[in-house]
Amino acid sequence: MVQPVPGELQPVSEQLQIGRGPMQPKVSFIVPCYNLAHLLGECVESILRQSYTDFEVLIMDDHSPDHTAEVAQAFSDHRVQYIRNEKNLGNIGNYNTGIGLSRGRYIWLISADDRLRTEYVLERYVQLMEAHPQVGYVFCPAVALERGQETEVMPNSSPYSQDAVLQGWVFLKRLLQGCCVSAPAAMVRRECYEKVSMFPPHLPYAGDWYLWCAFALHYDVAYCSEPMINRRLHDRNMTKFFEGEGRRTHVANMLDVPWQIKYQAEAIGARELTRLCCKAISAEYTAQLSPNPSRTGRPGMTWEEFEVSLRSYASGQAEASGIRAKVLAGIGDSYYWENNLPEAFKHYRQALQEVAWMPDIYVKYALLRTGNLGAYARGIFGALKRTTFTSLSRGSRSL
Repeated sequence: MVQPVPGELQPVSEQLQIGRGPMQPKVSFIVPCYNLAHLLGECVESILRQSYTDFEVLIMDDHSPDHTAEVAQAFSDHRVQYIRNEKNLGNIGNYNTGIGLSRGRYIWLISADDRLRTEYVLERYVQLMEAHPQVGYVFCPAVALERGQETEVMPNSSPYSQDAVLQGWVFLKRLLQGCCVSAPAAMVRRECYEKVSMFPPHLPYAGDWYLWCAFALHYDVAYCSEPMINRRLHDRNMTKFFEGEGRRTHVANMLDVPWQIKYQAEAIGARELTRLCCKAISAEYTAQLSPNPSRTGRPGMTWEEFEVSLRSYASGQAEASGIRAKVLAGIGDSYYWENNLPEAFKHYRQALQEVAWMPDIYVKYALLRTGNLGAYARGIFGALKRTTFTSLSRGSRSL
């Protein structure tokens, strides 16, 4: 499996053409489009219906072979601009080109197959961002759209029950557990792209997750709990490609994001965030190596691929051993809960050979050596631990 070369990702602010012309809109909508002419009109119309009107719409046609040009040029609104790439740039190249051509203080990237669900979402977003200059981006839950009909709020797109302005590092801790920002639901302050990063070319699957994490290292994040965006699910979604023939890219991207954020957290001396990044890295490797990949929702990787990846990223033998030990322990847990005790025992032993001082793993290993009695004791201990955690959580919520 080919791994990207680790390193710091730099913003490319020199590509941003800021201040083109005397009249700058407050918001720039970037609408990337490739072979989506049949859905483009619905997306743009949902933007033009917004109660807040100070915006531009850049339709970024990535050299589509369909009738995208005809649909785009049918809009008579002066705020809509049609731009066709001379050659196909791919999704990341098209995003960055659109951002570079935009003029707004805030940038909203929404694919041609998605749409705004309410007529006031832009007004709410702008008011919030103007009132909180420390906020780098704002987002809301997305409602799935299938065959033209709304179905449900998309899983993992609704992390909180109420509106909130979140301290960036706090939200980053949540992001390291998995991306909870639906790509078409976020509006970003322009300076985030200028000062932090554009879309990394080597992350076509997880570039948005990377940016949400990187921006949260430097800015606060705002959340609106009302679902005001539609995310369309259909056979042409890029996710379908990355779940199939593009699965190697999927695997590499899911691992690269926490590694890159770890490097950046280390660079600014954020030890707790660095530790959480290492935890996220170990969890992702564990999920990819799981003996039951259907439960993890990951494409999967081999142990040989794991070792290649680990060598390419780890800063030294000590870090590599620490992560390898956590991964082996995590695989041991997977086998334990499937009642495959010999495999669980083997993986716990291998974990302790990597790092001897892992008290929780040593206890699990020792209990397994005692046979059924140890397994029973572990079950009782786990139940008590969960009960204690639940009691503490209830107590904290009542304060």
